[in-house]
Amino acid sequence: MSGTPSNLKVFAGASHPELAAEICHHLAIPLGRSHTVRFSNENLKIKIDENVREQDVFVVQSACSPLSEHIIELLIMLDALRHASAQRVTAVIPYFPYARSDKKDEPRISITARLMADLLATSGANRVLTMDLHSPQIQGFFSIPADQLTAVPAICERLKQNDISNTVVVAADVGEAKDAGRFAQRLHLPLAFIDKRRSGDDEDARAAHVIGDIAGKDCLLVDDEIATGGTIFSATEFLLERGARSVSAAIIHPVLSGRAAERLAASRLKQLLVTNTIPIPADKRSPKIEVLSLAPQIATAITHIHDGRSVSELFS
Repeated sequence: MSGTPSNLKVFAGASHPELAAEICHHLAIPLGRSHTVRFSNENLKIKIDENVREQDVFVVQSACSPLSEHIIELLIMLDALRHASAQRVTAVIPYFPYARSDKKDEPRISITARLMADLLATSGANRVLTMDLHSPQIQGFFSIPADQLTAVPAICERLKQNDISNTVVVAADVGEAKDAGRFAQRLHLPLAFIDKRRSGDDEDARAAHVIGDIAGKDCLLVDDEIATGGTIFSATEFLLERGARSVSAAIIHPVLSGRAAERLAASRLKQLLVTNTIPIPADKRSPKIEVLSLAPQIATAITHIHDGRSVSELFS
């Protein structure tokens, strides 16, 4: 990125320092200096080790394990920066915490995604920059400006580097068909989806049919995140049993919780393309996983925000 932005600083929490360092590399600025002290009673103290008065500050912190500690660390860092007289503080959260808790679908529960938005504003964030929220309505939970980037264009550009002439994009269920359509449209590929049904009192929906032609095709499953991997791996087997030549997946957020890494190794999924919104620990890495860096896109968005330019221009 040409030119060094003035009056701009980027700090990192403990969740994903590698991504923050890569963002700074693209911005041609050093990573901001801070340090965290963890006391014997598990309290945290965060000290900003350089002057941020009247600076435009961005804090990079993603939602990954240990999740609660990373949330608290982010909130404390935002508060420290506000009281250090930063001109503006933007929370850069590539994977937003509690994104699936976006509605009151049971009695007496918290809409926790809304709570996270409130806590960020209360702690000192003037705005938020995030990536591919699980539900679009979460963007409306914020009382401060919130920009949502999407990894779909970057993932599609990477996929176009391969021969995809025999590929069909597949949504793992009907509910994902609209999002899968974004990939199919950008890649100029046909779209199929798996029809799931419940039988009797069974609460688990099972794949029943494939809507679309997948016989002899290279199927590409797409989704916004992979947690335990149950949906992706069961869909892989279902498609192969119905004549697919191969099955790969492109997923934005690699949560990979529980036994996901073990299940990936045992599955017949050919490849899993993910982004670096969340770091993948060494014990969860696999030759099947390819990680696409979103640091260039995030750095460009930071520059647009810093310069007062439109972020929506990045989607065109």
